[in-house]
Amino acid sequence: MTSFAEATMGPRGGTAPRLIDGFGRLHTDLRVSVTDRCNLRCTYCMPLDATFKPKSELLSFEEIERVVRIAVGLGIRSVRLTGGEPLVRKDLHILVRSLAAIEGIEDLSLTTNGLLLAAQAGDLARAGLSRLNVSLDSLRDEVFESIARTRGLSEVLEGLAVAKRTGFRSIRINAVSLRGLSELEIVPLAEFCRREGFHLRFIEFMPLDAERAWSDVRVLTGEEVRRILESRFGPLEPARPTDPGQPAVDYRYADGGPDGDGGLVGFIDPVSRPFCDRCDRLRLTADGQFRNCLFSTTEWDARAVLRSGGDDAEIARLLLECVAAKRAAHGIGSPEFERPARSMYQIGG
Repeated sequence: MTSFAEATMGPRGGTAPRLIDGFGRLHTDLRVSVTDRCNLRCTYCMPLDATFKPKSELLSFEEIERVVRIAVGLGIRSVRLTGGEPLVRKDLHILVRSLAAIEGIEDLSLTTNGLLLAAQAGDLARAGLSRLNVSLDSLRDEVFESIARTRGLSEVLEGLAVAKRTGFRSIRINAVSLRGLSELEIVPLAEFCRREGFHLRFIEFMPLDAERAWSDVRVLTGEEVRRILESRFGPLEPARPTDPGQPAVDYRYADGGPDGDGGLVGFIDPVSRPFCDRCDRLRLTADGQFRNCLFSTTEWDARAVLRSGGDDAEIARLLLECVAAKRAAHGIGSPEFERPARSMYQIGG
């Protein structure tokens, strides 16, 4: 049986990252969904009557740790925990601690809606979590509730305040832009993030909503959002990217921001300006499927290998096959585009 070391051996006998697809893209970022469950029902993600996988079908913390260790051996350097809402998974800080101990992980972060953050921020930070991405689309209760289809804005704001005091290296705010709904939320969100020192990113609405209400006319583009910001704050200046594979294009406020450091605002524009050419991300769903793109229509079943007694080399080969099959682009807007069967909450953001 082939060992893991043999499966990852370079052409001259030395080990080297092998997660390179047919278009030369090196993959160093793994998004790991820990659950498909969520305590919100955001219109751009979940249906009101969502059904979830039974616990037995979700990967255990031990299985997740094993897969991540193998992926790190293949060159993964950044791991982000997602959902659903990852904080509804009991004792998540235990998984964070085990992942933070893996040599080779340079960045361990989490995406959350923030509802449960106040109670868990301290445990997560002590366990080794370095960054947070918090989803927040509005600072007005009525708009928050129209999107999330439940109350919770005050809990999110409390969670952000606690997280800021806890001292995370970075806190980002992710806001989905919906035409006809988000236009009046843009400036207040920017003012809030400038004041609090959060890195704000606007994300275009993608065709991954469970209710399949997406259409291109509902996409408020990053360019339109930028114009709204510039009408209030003046010109935005391009910022040098800190990560060549990052999906966002970041800008600084030319006025220097409230504290004089300029502040950052970013735009993730998968519909109007796809960034597929620099994509370095892979995904592991909560039920143990590898995906090479949010819009992939194919999955590679790691859970089956894990639970049939497969060795690490088999998992490594599966991930290499997943990467090798990655397409050049997702194809949104083209006649060939095909929506994946699963929605965002079932895939992991």
